[in-house]
Amino acid sequence: MTTKKRSPREVRQRRIIDHVLTAGFASTAELTELTGASTMTTHRDIDELAHRGILRKFHGGVSARPSTVFESSSDFRLHSQPEAKESLADVALGMVEPGMSVLLDDSTTGLALARRLHEVGPLTVVTNYRLAIEVLREDEDIRLISLGGEYSRTHDSFIGLPSQASLSALSVDIAFQSTSAMTAHMAFHQEQEIIMMKRAMLETAATKVLMMDSSKVGRTALHRFVPTSAFDTIIVTDDAPANLLDVLREETTVALAPAAQSDPEP
Repeated sequence: MTTKKRSPREVRQRRIIDHVLTAGFASTAELTELTGASTMTTHRDIDELAHRGILRKFHGGVSARPSTVFESSSDFRLHSQPEAKESLADVALGMVEPGMSVLLDDSTTGLALARRLHEVGPLTVVTNYRLAIEVLREDEDIRLISLGGEYSRTHDSFIGLPSQASLSALSVDIAFQSTSAMTAHMAFHQEQEIIMMKRAMLETAATKVLMMDSSKVGRTALHRFVPTSAFDTIIVTDDAPANLLDVLREETTVALAPAAQSDPEP
């Protein structure tokens, strides 16, 4: 599968996001110099990123939105831990068999799995994530069921009561999810509306799988999602704290995915 080349606008905005996330804030002049664009173009980029809820605009510059908003952004999540997500997806793919019905939430970890499902064969896939729909919609071996609802630009997915009502009529073989944070005993998310959607998804599935890279492990967020024991299997990258994994194994089955390897130093 060929990877779509990013447009100059996408490259500029990614550089802006990465810089502001690292620095905490930046002036318009600083971002103009960073991207090599005109001041007017930089202002347009800032306006768009602020409208999408990724950055906060103030007089003379921008800052990162609070984590409760910033970490929910699909744009931010797409560029976070990409190698770890591929490793998690590789382990998850081994749990999928031809003929299964598979449910994917709007996590970018689930998106990494969606990109691999063509390797399995005939499947029914249910999802509310627009990017997963785009990946799967032209695969003739995939029967695709899209969950309707109110479109969230922040999450790039369809959420709310219509989606939850659609889920209540379904029964799927296996659900794959990810979430913002997890301790050995509890999974968390920063937004209550997303938690309601994820819980509704779990209720439809015979087998429930959580996929988590180590950056999310040992953390909490504002809202409790479900106990880790609610999942039949939790796939975690193997660089998660060993003592936490030992406790987690008392709650559920743990599968380890190789952590992304750092490039060797020259």
